This record gives sequence, structure tokens and C-alpha cells, in this order.
Amino acid sequence: MSDTPQADATVANPVIPGFHPDPSVCRVDDDYYLVCSSFEYFPGIPVFHSRDLLHWTQIGNALDRPSQLRLTTSTPSSGGIYAPTLRHHDGRFWLSVTNVTEGVGNMLFSATDPAGPWSDPIHLPGVPGIDPDLTWDEDGTCWCTVAGVAQVRLDPYTGETFGPPRKLWSGAPGAKAPEAPHLYRIGDYWYLLIAEGGTERCHGVSIARGRTPGGPFEPCPANPVLTHRGTDHPIQNTGHADLVQGPDGSWWMVLLGVRPRGGTPGWHVLGRETFLTPVEWVDGWPIVGEVPTELPAPAWPLVPGPVEAVRDDFDLSELRPQWISLRDRPAEHCTTKERSGWLTLRARGGSLDEPDVVFVGRRQQHPTCEVRTRIDPAEGRGGLAVRLDEEHHYEIEASDGEVRMLSRVGPLRTVVGSRSVPPGPVVLVLRVSTTPPRDARTGPDTLTFGFEEPDGTFAPLGALDGRYLSTEVAGGFTGRVIGLYATTGTVHFDWFDYEQSAP
Repeated sequence: MSDTPQADATVANPVIPGFHPDPSVCRVDDDYYLVCSSFEYFPGIPVFHSRDLLHWTQIGNALDRPSQLRLTTSTPSSGGIYAPTLRHHDGRFWLSVTNVTEGVGNMLFSATDPAGPWSDPIHLPGVPGIDPDLTWDEDGTCWCTVAGVAQVRLDPYTGETFGPPRKLWSGAPGAKAPEAPHLYRIGDYWYLLIAEGGTERCHGVSIARGRTPGGPFEPCPANPVLTHRGTDHPIQNTGHADLVQGPDGSWWMVLLGVRPRGGTPGWHVLGRETFLTPVEWVDGWPIVGEVPTELPAPAWPLVPGPVEAVRDDFDLSELRPQWISLRDRPAEHCTTKERSGWLTLRARGGSLDEPDVVFVGRRQQHPTCEVRTRIDPAEGRGGLAVRLDEEHHYEIEASDGEVRMLSRVGPLRTVVGSRSVPPGPVVLVLRVSTTPPRDARTGPDTLTFGFEEPDGTFAPLGALDGRYLSTEVAGGFTGRVIGLYATTGTVHFDWFDYEQSAP
């Protein structure tokens, strides 16, 4: 912990790397809390805490019980949980979100402690669409604003709405996808912040202001106030922002962006990440420059959180909050209690091509990394995978006496290589490295899979182009998740290492 500002210090941007899109932030006294979308993964909505706005530590997941989050096997990848808004009002934290799974829709949760437990959902049948925002006016009336951009009065304790949704403002003429609305009272005005242009390369942030929370709204003459469209900036797709004040009263914006790499058109593999950028106010409007890749030391003390351990020994009774599963996580299929100090996975789906496969992973957060795990496959088959969705994943798996590497890209499923190994536990290895540039078609990275011989020597089985596990190839809204799986019987994992490596 630093007790004084560090004039020569910088903090890397993104402030929360890896697949952490659609950030929403709120400040309570000297503490900051932030949430992100989680899509088809369970538990849902990661919750982060910070004391300095730059260093963030995950403290839980808001939706960690089946009664809060229903994701059936018919929920497609990039379906599920979209765009939460986090706010604090009247001594409680409030969380509004959309579950796009058929028949669910918009929901509202609350808690006195953002680390949990959070309430069961209050369903909002009178709130249409996606991206529900919450704000309260001076009279205590709660307003919910949604993508489109429309607004309805809401009782947050019951979910009752009053009157039909009313259109407010739809951003720049001709701009597609006005969404991610956030409404704030700042000074003499109510400010309506939105994303527009779609969440790809044309993404941007625009703003309007009015004298009441219902408008009418006057658009900022400098809209969009933030976009990297048409630039060669290393951060692209900037948008879906939220405003917050720093400890010294300065203003900041959290937003999503991506880091494309490789040749043309550029491939981003980590998903949409959470960035931070400073905001200045001029003549009643926010001015936002380009999002920096490094943030200079702020005017207040830096408070780094705990350093995440490289190894998880699975020695706790419950998995740490960074671990996520596909759609659900029944205890009979995933537990650390069956064999002390091991993670036990019991198969359900027969491969990673299937939506009900038993998979437990963590987000890839660095462009280069090394991952290792020790697996005992004596009672089944399972392994180590890099997943984007059911049709885009690479993996290395072990069964008793054999290790093999597989690739699924679109309709093509291939066994890349296999080797016989001695019976018993084996260490599986993934190395993600930067691909040296060759021409405009060079992919962003190379994924090399292998295992460790009994003497510790690395034995590679194959290396694959990382572009095929990118959003530009697969589509969707998520990023890579690296994890463990079982496809036959029962498999046990002694430990899991994840470590950033040199480019």
C-alpha cells in the first residue's frame, strides 16, 4: 500500500483485463465497486472493489445461486446476463440487469454488502429491452432507463412500473444501437450518457442534458464525446461507459474496449475489457480524450490490492470467485470436497462441443501466459481447454495412458496429436505466445499445448493460430476462458497455475 501519491508511477490500462465488459461503477464514501456482464457463465456478474479507482480486486459474484440465475442448455453462448447497472441508494446496493434467456428478461437485485449475499431477483415485466439503468430523483422516485432509449418509473422494492415506457433520446441521427444508458444529476443538469454505433469498431459514447430526469434532452455539440473509430489506436471498440468521481473530486469514466493484435483486420482474443480514462468538464459538458494505455499516477495515494497467487491448490471448501462454469455448477459435478486438496469434476456432456459439458475456467487476462495443471484421469477423461464457445475451442486432454490435443473451429473438429504416457497423474501445459509478424495476415498469437515428461521436460503436441479463438472469427460478446473439464467419468485436478509470461 502506498500512503502518498507516486509522481513517477503509472498503472496499466485496462484496469480490469480480460473478458470484463459493460462496466458499471459506484462510489460509497472512500470505496468503489464495479460490476460487469457475464453472459452464459455461472456464477454471474463479477463484483470488484477498489480504494483508489485504479486497482481492483474481485470480492465475489452477485448471482451465485440457482435461484438468482437460470441459464438452461438452450441459452446460447453470448446469451445470458447482459449489461448490469450498479448503484447505491438509501443504504442499499441495487443491481439491475437483463437475462436474455427466453422468458426471463429484466431483473433487480439488492444487498447491504456488495460482496454478498444478494437478494433473489425481483422481476421487471414492465421494463422492456436490455441495459436497464437506475437513478433516483430528489423526491426519491426511481427511474429505469433502457436501451432504445426509453424510461419508466419503477418501484424497486416490488418491480411495479407506472405507465408505459416513454422515449427520451436516441443519440446521433442515424447512429445504430443507442444503448447502455446511464442517468446522473450533476450540478444543475441531468445528464444522459449512452453508447451508440454498436459494440464493434464504430462504438462510441454520447451524452445529452436536461433540467429533469425525463428531459427534454439537449445533445452535446461535440458528440460523440469518446470514440476511437477510424484511428490506429491500440485500444478499439471504446464505449458502454459509466461516470464516477475520484477521491479528490475529479471525474473519471470506466468503459469497455478491446486490444486487437496481429495483421488485418486485427483480432481481439481477451474479449471486451474494462478501461479507465479521465474526464474534464468545460461549459457544462464532459471532455474525454483518447483512452491511454497507461494511466499516470493520480493526485491521491495508490492502494494496490493483494497479488493474485499463480497457483490454486483447490484447498478451500468453495472455489475462488474468479472461477466460472458454463450455465450452472451442480455440486454433484464440481466439488473440492470429494478429495482433499483436489478439484473433482464428474462428466455430463460428452465434449466441449456440447452446452452441458462440465467446465470450470478463469478468464485469460494477459496476451501472453503459461498455464499448467496436474490431472489424475484414472476414472475418466478430461483436461485443459481454451474456450470461446461450443464451436471455437482448443484443448489437451488425458485418459489413462494417453494424452491428446484437439481443435474445434467452426464445423471442423480435429485431433491434432496424441502420445502415450505412463498411467497416473500427468501435468498438462498451455503456452500462449505472441506470433512474430510475417505479413498482413499474421494472427495475434500462438497457442502451444503439451505435457510434462516424468523428468519435467516439456513435450509439445502441437501449436495453433490464435485468431480462430477470437471474436472477429467466432462472433459474440465474450472472450477466452481457460479452464478444466471432464467429458467421461470422473477426473481430479491437484492444482492449476496461471502466470503471465514475457511477450
